[in-house]
Amino acid sequence: MKAKLQLYNTLSRKKEEFEPINPPRVGMYVCGPTVYGDPHLGHARPAITFDLLFRYLKAEGYKVRYVRNITDVGHLEHDADEGEDKIAKKARLEQLEPMEVAHYYTERYRSAMAQLNVQSPSIEPHASGHIIEQIEFIKKILESGDAYESNGSVYFDVEHYNARHHYGVLSGRNLDDIVTDTRELDGQSDKRHSYDFALWKKASPEHIMRWPSPWSDGFPGWHMECSAMSTKYLGERFDIHGGGMDLMFPHHECEIAQSSSALGHDSAKYWVHNNMITINGRKMGKSLGNFITLEELFNGTHPLLEQAYSPMTVRFFILQAHYRSTLDFSNDALKAAEKGLDRLMKGIEALGKAKPADKSTVSADELDARCEEAMADDLNSAAVISVLFDYVRIFNQLVEGQQSATAEELAKLKAVVERWAFEILGLRDEKAASAGGKDMVSPLVEMLLSMRMKAKADKDWATSDRIRDELTAIGIRVKDRKDGCDWEIE
Repeated sequence: MKAKLQLYNTLSRKKEEFEPINPPRVGMYVCGPTVYGDPHLGHARPAITFDLLFRYLKAEGYKVRYVRNITDVGHLEHDADEGEDKIAKKARLEQLEPMEVAHYYTERYRSAMAQLNVQSPSIEPHASGHIIEQIEFIKKILESGDAYESNGSVYFDVEHYNARHHYGVLSGRNLDDIVTDTRELDGQSDKRHSYDFALWKKASPEHIMRWPSPWSDGFPGWHMECSAMSTKYLGERFDIHGGGMDLMFPHHECEIAQSSSALGHDSAKYWVHNNMITINGRKMGKSLGNFITLEELFNGTHPLLEQAYSPMTVRFFILQAHYRSTLDFSNDALKAAEKGLDRLMKGIEALGKAKPADKSTVSADELDARCEEAMADDLNSAAVISVLFDYVRIFNQLVEGQQSATAEELAKLKAVVERWAFEILGLRDEKAASAGGKDMVSPLVEMLLSMRMKAKADKDWATSDRIRDELTAIGIRVKDRKDGCDWEIE
């Protein structure tokens, strides 16, 4: 690494120098979606945050095994232990097999992620495909004495575990606070205490998704899948565990307890969490009428949206904020992001038009170093974008002749911009890509501009103005310069 990466470790509540357990390979596990509905804004932020980390580590030369799970069983309607399985409920209402529902929404999720230019993880395991591993993990916890069987279900004994460890080490809670905030169920539950959580649930007669186990026909608790699958693919110790801040408690807290009980230690060295998304200052929720799917966002079909916003506008907007800050979606903020992305792409396009000179007044190494310093400071993508904006002005000055760069320096500048804007930030020039982009219309526009230059030379101002105005009308802006003219698709 050119600059030493520092990550904010939720476990220690401070930035720590990132030192992989087994360099050069990095193991990273991120909690993925529960696939019972269309992907929405809440899915976009963690996906883009950890895609950024994935891209950055690879660009720095690490071999990264990135595991992102799919929850297709065990996520219950009411909470982590009670209620109907969300996918089974969807299947029952739509008269489908649960795996039909899971497959359909998994494909929808993957399609949305591809539009956001989120790279596929190295491994994408499904909870339903790892029932045996989860059963074996539960057996280890039972052997440690930190779990008990009750009427065919198995629960984690939080008090027993807390006597030797600290349940709440990740979220900063202590058991007394958890007891105070948790409602006792007055004998209506199989649990000894209301804060105990399910490792295995006995299925009710009407429950569709069920598997045989030593305790009952049933299904694993929601928390269990991540402990079992992360250790299966990354080993008992791995580098990074990530997810949204809403998963810190109870989901990730329970994972730490399970893993520490079964293995004798927590699995993850760094716990990284992105902050939440709000919409016009309010938490997103169907009851509030501000629940926006990614498809609605891309098509502009939600009542709260004034227009459609492209996938790259959404990605750029998310990257403009530090991943640990709250991010508020609004039409004004998204429009500003749209303009900012357009400005950046035009600046990069201008760099491609700069002509080499005998000497350089700009430095590609300086640009690279500034971006590296920003990104190494806890993935500060907002600061990286700020640096790139500083250089947009310089790129335009290169075209105008106010700055200069040799052919070698121009090539280095283009490579550095390609690395940071496209390879690491994962942006794409959507306008250039749409409808074949500028390459399809370039010959025609250049021919018209050649005719316009001849008209200007002949002082035929009417023809010159008409060509410019007609190009403007179809979305092509002409910019006159001292030595000719330039153009861009708006």
